[in-house]
Amino acid sequence: MHLNRDVHLAKILLVDDNPVNLQVLTGILKKDGYSSITATTEPTQVLSLYKQHHYDLIILDIHMPELTGFDVMSQLNTHFPSDFLPIIVLTADDYGETRDQALASGARDFMRKPFNNREVLLRARNLIETVFLHKELLNQNEMLDQRVRERTEQLYYSQVKLIECLGKAAEFKDNETGMHVVRISKSTGIIARAMGLPQHDVELIEQASPMHDIGKIGIPDRILLKPGKLEGEEWLTMQSHSLLGANILDDDKNDSELLKMAAEIALTHHERWDGKGYPSGLQGEEIPLYTRITTVCDVFDALTSRRPYKDPWSNEKALQYIKSQSGSAFDPKIVTCFEAVLEDIIEVKNTYPDPPEDEATFNHAFQASGN
Repeated sequence: MHLNRDVHLAKILLVDDNPVNLQVLTGILKKDGYSSITATTEPTQVLSLYKQHHYDLIILDIHMPELTGFDVMSQLNTHFPSDFLPIIVLTADDYGETRDQALASGARDFMRKPFNNREVLLRARNLIETVFLHKELLNQNEMLDQRVRERTEQLYYSQVKLIECLGKAAEFKDNETGMHVVRISKSTGIIARAMGLPQHDVELIEQASPMHDIGKIGIPDRILLKPGKLEGEEWLTMQSHSLLGANILDDDKNDSELLKMAAEIALTHHERWDGKGYPSGLQGEEIPLYTRITTVCDVFDALTSRRPYKDPWSNEKALQYIKSQSGSAFDPKIVTCFEAVLEDIIEVKNTYPDPPEDEATFNHAFQASGN
């Protein structure tokens, strides 16, 4: 490591109630090439001066009226507890107690009066070089921290984009378009925000909720795309997509908050408020809040969308169904919130629509043909 600044560019503050001492110190330093020097006989000014200039060196007398050097150091330590305070104390005392107390109070070095010119310059240079090294270390650490933050953001963004792609892959299996997962992301964010959840949690549910049906990747097309009602083993196979989704997204080595939430939603998004859902029969608030939000949004969007086995419902009919299932399938508080922001949910649906029916029909037929 090397210093990238000349020590003579250091900002220096001299504090002594004796103007003669200040004049002598200033002369010694200027003769050696230091130019940015402030001198004051008023110790009460030190705090405000340091706030403005953050000096690289403070030469501070101990015995002064109004405020002693100890008082000044106490003020600086109180207001700047994390700063490396570059203080050399001056005193005419011969007592070791004064020196020890000064060093214990935050001084970095100590000089006795009357001072020797060469000693002043050597001690000043040594402490200034230490201060510059300290600042350079702080700058390097900040640069490293910034690089780590940037790298972490890049990895998180990559993770989010991968999750989006996986969610769309699952959606293409039975809906030919990825717009359902986009609408779920936007809608869950609207409800989470309306419920007053922290922004961090809002962003998490927006990114995790589109993965609720990722387990459908493992469901055979003959079941997933069947236009009629599922029977017996078919229904049990379809139900298994919850466990499949959780297994895809989570494992014992996974420490990603986002993937853990996505796995939790995938596992529990068919649980019911009354405990009659699957796979675990969770009841009430045993079901994670993020899942309860996702479930209402998912059901509403599914009801108002075209599927191989049904025509889309109107928004009004779907809302009535959601309200009729409040307290049985859905958390009543979330149903109330959903109704309050319904206009925003519908706006999302209009902004991110499925393709026209003829295009969707073509895509479905093309997929079914095996091409």
